[in-house]
Amino acid sequence: MTFPERIIPDETASGVVAIHLARYAFARGFCAGRSVLDAACGVGYGSAYLARSAASVLGIDIDSETVAYARSRYGQAGPRFETMDASSLDLADASFDVICSFETIEHVEDPDAAVAEAARVLRSDGVYVVSTPLVAETTHAPANPHHRVEFSAADFEDILRRHFAEISLYGQRRRMTRRHRLVRKLDVLGLRRRVGWLRRAGPIVGSPATADLTLDDVEIVRDRLTDATELVAVCRKPLPRT
Repeated sequence: MTFPERIIPDETASGVVAIHLARYAFARGFCAGRSVLDAACGVGYGSAYLARSAASVLGIDIDSETVAYARSRYGQAGPRFETMDASSLDLADASFDVICSFETIEHVEDPDAAVAEAARVLRSDGVYVVSTPLVAETTHAPANPHHRVEFSAADFEDILRRHFAEISLYGQRRRMTRRHRLVRKLDVLGLRRRVGWLRRAGPIVGSPATADLTLDDVEIVRDRLTDATELVAVCRKPLPRT
C-alpha cells in the first residue's frame, strides 16, 4: 500500500485530488473577503483555490523545495508562499481571520504546539479549520510511515479544546451506493484494499473508482463520523495562552 503525502495535481489522479481539494472547498465558505493562512500548504494548489475568494492568502510549508514549487506553479494565482514551521510560526499574534491546516498535525512532532500556534495567530472572531485522518483508537504507531500519530475523534477534539472554546466536528467520506457500503461491510478481510481490480470495481458496486471521483462524490457532514475517513473540525474563540 502506498501513502501519497505530497499531492501534485498535475501528476495525480483527479479523484485523489478531489478527496484533498474537498476540504478546501468546505473551508472556502469561511474565507470570502478575509485574510487566510494555509498552514502546511504543500505545493499550494489549495492556497490558490482559496485565493479565488479570500482577500489574501499566505501558504506556509516547512519544506523549502515545496515552497519554491508552490511559488512557481501557483504564485501568479494570488497567494504568497513562505517557508515556515506550522508548530513555530514567525507571525504576529491575532493576524489572520481564517486558518486552514489539512492533514498536518498527524505529521508534526508536537501536535499540541501546532494547534496552540494556530490559536495564537488567529483573531478572536476567526475560524480555524483543521483536518486529520480518523481512526478508532489513537495510535502512535500508524500504518502510514509518514505519520507520527493518528487520532480518534475524542482525542482529536480534546487537543483542540485545550486552545479553542467552540469546536464542531465533521466527518469526511466519499459518497457510496448502498451496494458499495454492503460490499465494504462484508469485506472483513480487506480484500478491496489489497486487490487492485476490486478497488477499481466501480460498475459492480455502483460508485466511481477512487481515481475518477469528483468534488460531488465527497461529502463533509457535521457530527456524522460513522464511516468517515477524515475528521474536519471548525474551531472558534481561541483561548488565552497560559
